[in-house]
Amino acid sequence: MLGIIGIIFYTILFLYFVYKFIRAIRIVPNREEYIVERLGKYNRTLGAGFHTLVPFFDRVAYELTLKEEAIDVPAQICITRDNVRIEVDGIIYLQIKDSYKAAYNVTDYRYAVIQLAQTTMRAAFGDLDLDKTFEEREAINAQIVRIVDQAADDWGVDIKRYEIQNITPSREILAAMEAQMTAERDKRAEIARSEGDMTSRINHSEGQMQELINASEGEKQRRINEAEGRAREIEAIAAATAEGLRQVAESLVTPGGDRAMALSLSEDYLRKLQGIARADNRVIIPMNVTDLDGVLDGLGLNPGKTGQSS
Repeated sequence: MLGIIGIIFYTILFLYFVYKFIRAIRIVPNREEYIVERLGKYNRTLGAGFHTLVPFFDRVAYELTLKEEAIDVPAQICITRDNVRIEVDGIIYLQIKDSYKAAYNVTDYRYAVIQLAQTTMRAAFGDLDLDKTFEEREAINAQIVRIVDQAADDWGVDIKRYEIQNITPSREILAAMEAQMTAERDKRAEIARSEGDMTSRINHSEGQMQELINASEGEKQRRINEAEGRAREIEAIAAATAEGLRQVAESLVTPGGDRAMALSLSEDYLRKLQGIARADNRVIIPMNVTDLDGVLDGLGLNPGKTGQSS
């Protein structure tokens, strides 16, 4: 009986030694670091690759990743400067830059970063009114990153960025905000309609004004054209009359010109008398119509006497 117990004991002891020797061989993945302690005291940091430990003396106390981590910051209640309760959550991105500090300067660096981010977020929202919290997201994110990164430097953690995911007011505040938004939309719509109507009226009046201006300009141009036409007509008639008189004057100074003029006037006189001497017309004629020489003498154009006097 004692032999069986001894065999079992030594078998277990042997397996334990085998396990320890196997555990003394460590392969560290890329972008990870292992913290090795010897007899409870920090010994060294293992980087990526193959490593061997001293069995029974060395142990891997911490296995840390150097990759960037995204940690969810749970939702919490914040009170704005105008005493409005809102629920805010976010996500923080961090990366270990010193594995020794991350292992020994803080119990749990993830938990510590989350708590500090929540505290900073409550303080940031407490300095803003509700309306500003939706507009100042970038400023709040930058403020949280700056404060948390400063504190996390002692923990060997580098804070990359912080993003606010949701800002959720209470139902009463949401209803009030929706009513306000509805009123603002109605106001903008009414202003847009009034501005459109004003623009339409202005355009219509300007169109009418331009139409009247164009009509008056057209009438003005028409009258100017008519006046210029009449002026040119008068000028043409005057020029023709002057030319005719000039030709008559030239013909009078030529030999026999006065006789030709007298004969022409006589013929013209007789044609006019013939035209007006009708039964249905009342005309005034000379006392002696047949005395053509007397009429011409009165005009000083009797060709016979003119020739005699000449």
